[in-house]
Amino acid sequence: MATIKAAVCRAFGEPLIIEEVTLAPPGLGEVEVTLDAVAICHSDITFAEGAWGGNLPAIYGHEAAGVITATGDACGDFKLGDSVVVTLIRACGDCPSCAGGAPTLCETPHDTMAGPLKDAGGAPVDQAMACGAFAEKVVVSHRQIVKIPADMAREAACLLSCGVITGVGAAVNAAKLRAGQDVVVIGAGGVGLNAIQGARIAGARRIVAVDMSEEKLEIAKEFGATHGVLGTQDAPWKASYKALGGRGADAVLVTVGAIPAYEQAPRYLGRGGRVVMIGMPHSGAQASYEPVILAAIGQGMIGSKMGDVVIQRDIPWMIDLYQQGRLKLDELISGRWRLDQINEAIADTKTGSAKRNVILFDRDGAAG
Repeated sequence: MATIKAAVCRAFGEPLIIEEVTLAPPGLGEVEVTLDAVAICHSDITFAEGAWGGNLPAIYGHEAAGVITATGDACGDFKLGDSVVVTLIRACGDCPSCAGGAPTLCETPHDTMAGPLKDAGGAPVDQAMACGAFAEKVVVSHRQIVKIPADMAREAACLLSCGVITGVGAAVNAAKLRAGQDVVVIGAGGVGLNAIQGARIAGARRIVAVDMSEEKLEIAKEFGATHGVLGTQDAPWKASYKALGGRGADAVLVTVGAIPAYEQAPRYLGRGGRVVMIGMPHSGAQASYEPVILAAIGQGMIGSKMGDVVIQRDIPWMIDLYQQGRLKLDELISGRWRLDQINEAIADTKTGSAKRNVILFDRDGAAG
């Protein structure tokens, strides 16, 4: 058993507590990864606030990168010293969804309370989202990790574990955008900027970013948006129609978990268009639509979990794009923090002004 420092949630809505916890060694098909960086995702915050329920105590964090420092048996071609990203996509590889090419929808249950974590008193700690990466080390399935170049900056690499694959994947895999189509992206935060990048990479003709902040709309243009629409104006979809040459979008990607955004999303669509639902509202929240309109003009709505990615296929592709200068990662980082500053980093993330805040671990003992 290893003793590590971690940020533990013991009460929903309360600050995380830095504690020493124990981490079991990797078992069959598992690896231990000593982390260099973990980003703070809004999903971590939503879980910590209790909006989606869950077990306590818990360690959140699921957007991480580091180095393999121990392995169990049957870990494929992974070995000690490999640099990897760690994702929350724990896919069994054998269920109907996995076998059908949809590992993000894996049907095999995984008990995160029976995972490798225990507190100082020996009580189980929830390995939230099958990661528990607000900690110095994690033990995860080898199916959750992907090798990265050893010289790739970990603070950039960790973003590939969730926000980037969710946004880019939603545009490319879920929306199945074709070159020349028009796209609206609602929300220009971390996932939204990556959805914009994905639309650009897919060859979209026009990309309209919609956000409540003028500053974020300007940033969105740096990532590929051709137009910006302020969501606070009356009937913002009319401004979108104007930007798109008098027609609706072929796809609307909703990257925020706000019910008003979901209720307005179909208004941005053109005939035959589809809404791609990415942002996750709180449990129990409901939106209203007029089904007759969607049916009459052939519109549709689909969900996209983690960008419908296959990490072993899509993450190496995105690394290539990053190395070619075609995918922005470094520009997504708003702030760098130490683990003992995690509550400050979360508070900064909650202001809505940050793209991605990253916790850095210094394994050599220098200041982080």
